[in-house]
Amino acid sequence: MCGIVAYLGKRKALPILLEGLKRLEYRGYDSAGLALANGKLSVWKSEGRIARLEERVGQQPILSTAGIAHTRWATHGAPTEENAHPHCDQSGKIAVVHNGIIENYQTLKVFLEKKGIQFSSDTDSEVLAQLIGHLYQGDLEDAVRAALKETKGTYGIAAISSEEPDRIVAACNGSPLVIGIGEGEYLIASDAGAIVQHTTQIVRLGDGEVAILDRESFRTTTLDAKPVEKEIDDVEYSLEEIELGGFEHYMAKEIFEQPKCLEDSLRGRMRLEDGKIVLGGLSQLSREIVRARRIILTGCGSAWHTCLVGEYLLEELARIPVEVEYASELRYRNPIIEEGAVVIAVSQSGETADTLAAVREVKEKGAMILGIVNSVGSAIPKETDAGVYLHVGPEIGVASTKAYTGQLLVFTLLALYLGRRKHLSESAFQAYLRALERIPDQIQTILELSDSIRIAAKEWVDRENWLFLGRGFNYPTALEGALKLKEISYIHAEGMPAAEMKHGPIALITKDMPVVFVATKNSQHAKIMSNIEEVRSRGGRVIAIATEGDDEIRARADHVFYVPDTLEPLQPLLAVVPLQLLAYHAALLRGCNVDKPRNLAKSVTVE
Repeated sequence: MCGIVAYLGKRKALPILLEGLKRLEYRGYDSAGLALANGKLSVWKSEGRIARLEERVGQQPILSTAGIAHTRWATHGAPTEENAHPHCDQSGKIAVVHNGIIENYQTLKVFLEKKGIQFSSDTDSEVLAQLIGHLYQGDLEDAVRAALKETKGTYGIAAISSEEPDRIVAACNGSPLVIGIGEGEYLIASDAGAIVQHTTQIVRLGDGEVAILDRESFRTTTLDAKPVEKEIDDVEYSLEEIELGGFEHYMAKEIFEQPKCLEDSLRGRMRLEDGKIVLGGLSQLSREIVRARRIILTGCGSAWHTCLVGEYLLEELARIPVEVEYASELRYRNPIIEEGAVVIAVSQSGETADTLAAVREVKEKGAMILGIVNSVGSAIPKETDAGVYLHVGPEIGVASTKAYTGQLLVFTLLALYLGRRKHLSESAFQAYLRALERIPDQIQTILELSDSIRIAAKEWVDRENWLFLGRGFNYPTALEGALKLKEISYIHAEGMPAAEMKHGPIALITKDMPVVFVATKNSQHAKIMSNIEEVRSRGGRVIAIATEGDDEIRARADHVFYVPDTLEPLQPLLAVVPLQLLAYHAALLRGCNVDKPRNLAKSVTVE
């Protein structure tokens, strides 16, 4: 959960590196550092945000045109200056930035200490820098290869040496890197967003590959030095898409982008004129998927919540048995993968370590694996048999919003795609397509509630314990609403099925405790109205998400936020939006950083 950026070219490296780090700060922001090669290595580090590193470097007239930089989210060792990257070898001539986990770092550290090497940090990453330095015999490329052959784990690295100031060596295994190609210059980044201002031409480094960048050219090889021919790709999004564009925060921008993002995601996939859903990424395996006897959905965090909605959708519309597994649990179990089982892995970043490990585990057992991912060229699509990209654009805010609704949309399309081939009538199928077409405009009307939601949040934001309740399709939405509130406002919030409240959690209800009900008109509406009365009779305060025209609920709730009417399986696409806004406003009112919540980072690439 860290960010790498490197530069080799004709321009001053420092401003390019600092700018790149700022664009990568969502990946990690508890410490940062950079190293520049200019006759010797100059290294600056700082705990905290990139701004502090920028202050430390100051206005120094540094002419170096080669350097590497890193922003960190702590895994091994506290977020201190000593543990920040880059890490140098004992000679101080080699610097390395690293994303990932070195699993055998303790063994390597013992070996190096016996050679008289002293360590100055608590990280696994320094072991890699010291090992490269120990093996260095005048050729950085050879030293990096030799070190990585002794290394177990995941990594994305960039290394530089004062002995070879016109060269940067990069490599990856399970932690993506891209090489940006400019005019007379090259860049390296863990995310293309860090370098899109300077180039739109990139090469994606594959697992087990090494890139050697010189001032005139670059080449890619395997760890065994065998040449690898790479295709040059265009960056799939523009600089404008990763700028704030007039919004104060990325989270707000991404919430308000949802109508356009979902419209873009639907484009070309839903054809009303001939009543078809086209999922090109699944076309070659469509028959096998339709014949699936069981589907296992897996993900982490918000992605796991979309899997829960996916379970409801696939069982309701496609009539296929579905199980939902936390990826972090699935990877350590011995799952039963029988013939006809399909596993669908969901991840915004495509890098989530637990999900990637779960994919590899079920792959070993012979399952067909599909992916639902937002980031093109990320790790999970490389491990799956087929999949669907969200196409909602880059998501910078740590708390997922547009990627969440994008995942819901893909699950809806998949369920309808399979359902039409199994049992859904043409008329029912067409009704869903027409309702789905209206979703972007309906979300646009919900966004107009933002100011009134802020007023409601202000009334209850000082309460430290909240409940979120829903039934049926709205139960996962309640879980997601609770997660959003706690991860960015630090309010303790719990989501659960409304019917389960009376089986224990009702003991938590106290006077003026906020309880959020996702109570849209559906098959269990009468039941959830009874749950509302149970909360009111115990002094709890009710915030309700309801369907337009539901006047009955107004008399039972302190605040009601209405969403447009739609078919029940599509309600999660709408009902989650007011909860995103509620969390956003609550966090701001409490003075929290909504884009960079404490202890969290966007891409969870460690265990």
